[in-house]
Amino acid sequence: MAILIVDDDPVQCRLLEGMLQKSGYETLTLDNGDAAVTLLGGPDAARIDCMILDLVMPNLDGLGVLARLRQASINVPVIVQTAHGGIDNVVSAMRAGATDFVVKPVGAERMQVSLRNALNMSALEGELNRIKHSRSGTLGFADIITKSPVMQAVLRMAEKAAASTIPVLVAGESGVGKELIARAIHGSGERRARPFVAVNCGAMPENLVESILFGHEKGSFTGATERHVGKFVEASGGTLFLDEVGELPLAAQVKLLRAIQEGEVEPVGARKPVKVDVRIVSATNRDLIADVTQGRFREDLFYRLHVFPITVPPLRERPADIPALARHFLALFAAEEGKRIRLIAPEALYLLAAFHWPGNIRQLENTVFRAVVLAEGDALGVAEFPQISAQFSGIPSAPVDSNDQRFRESDGAAMSEPPTAAGPIPDEMPLVPSAHARVPGDALLLLDAKGDIRPLEEVEAELIRYAVTHYRGQMSEVARRLQIGRSTLYRKLEALGLHSGQNGAVEVESEGVAAERQPLKIA
Repeated sequence: MAILIVDDDPVQCRLLEGMLQKSGYETLTLDNGDAAVTLLGGPDAARIDCMILDLVMPNLDGLGVLARLRQASINVPVIVQTAHGGIDNVVSAMRAGATDFVVKPVGAERMQVSLRNALNMSALEGELNRIKHSRSGTLGFADIITKSPVMQAVLRMAEKAAASTIPVLVAGESGVGKELIARAIHGSGERRARPFVAVNCGAMPENLVESILFGHEKGSFTGATERHVGKFVEASGGTLFLDEVGELPLAAQVKLLRAIQEGEVEPVGARKPVKVDVRIVSATNRDLIADVTQGRFREDLFYRLHVFPITVPPLRERPADIPALARHFLALFAAEEGKRIRLIAPEALYLLAAFHWPGNIRQLENTVFRAVVLAEGDALGVAEFPQISAQFSGIPSAPVDSNDQRFRESDGAAMSEPPTAAGPIPDEMPLVPSAHARVPGDALLLLDAKGDIRPLEEVEAELIRYAVTHYRGQMSEVARRLQIGRSTLYRKLEALGLHSGQNGAVEVESEGVAAERQPLKIA
């Protein structure tokens, strides 16, 4: 979670920044209101989850910032702070759109409560807006929850597609959110006021595909007691979303190709075709090029659909999205179940970040739902995710011997146990252990399997990973021990691809609190 601190007092900024970083938040500081408005109105606004705003500043003060945000329809939650806690100031700030109001100097516990309330309220409001936009057909790209740079690139491609009527093929594994992308393309385009009709091509009985897509006349076949217009006619003027289009039988592919080419459909039993005006957005989790090669999918239909391809990466390739999505699902399901669950514990968040997620976002959603139902306290811990923790070699709740075995094979992939210390783990924490080699927890290999010196990038990546786990995700301490700046550390994490995983698994230091730390040995 990234918190923007706006205060012209540098001492107050440093104190608040240190307080939030100790609690596991990423922070960004600005010393004037104009810079805050510029940042929140620019492309970097998506990474800001909440703003702590000083009310009294030179030039543009806190109330002025709130007014500018309202004019620009920027809905980031804002916690206002000031040294003057008069009732008039509180009323003015809340009327201007502030989520909460605190008086300087604010204590850590009070600030934690304010942040939790603001973030939970923001998540619930965001979900309500998404539901409203989805039902009205106006779901946009701003409604998609993502912090991942790779996913931001996908959304930029989709925004370009939305500005046109070009046929789009959304590819990706099951559960990555292909339909959400399709709805955002429709909701951001010129046809957003018209119908969005989704068809699951894999769920249609083969003998009813033609009737479902193109319609039928009354009495055209046994059981046709009423006239049916078909999905193409339903979507006329809007968007037809063909989900899992690769599952269509070959006979239906021929008729679908004709409907797209001619802009008309011929209902079963009808005497003449019906003109339709639809935009086609299709999706598949199959390799359609391989299907074309093997004769399972028509080549001419493939080129009709594959005009503007968009590939949505699986969740394991965008781990920066896992904390935000998990918190989003927590807020949603806690409200639905009537439970007052405040947060996901850092060690549980690390557990989720380290998991492979073969079912992608759909699996994460169901996992958090189950955890909310299981929860008896006000936080989700490792105990609420038994099916995920079972995939690891065990999660110790007490100090462990540094020589204990900490890895095992699961589904053919090596996985490490997440740390159990209660230290803060920020959103950038989800690191997937490297499997370059299996070495003792406090050793680092300099030679590869052929006896050659390993590339410097690999050694540096392994050292950074070791430092992150060794210091329990406390990024300030990691940066200090590695003698690099915190921003440099985050840059290296991104550049080295630690968040997206490597091939194999490196054994790392146990996170037992009482375990004695040994110096890193070069093997």
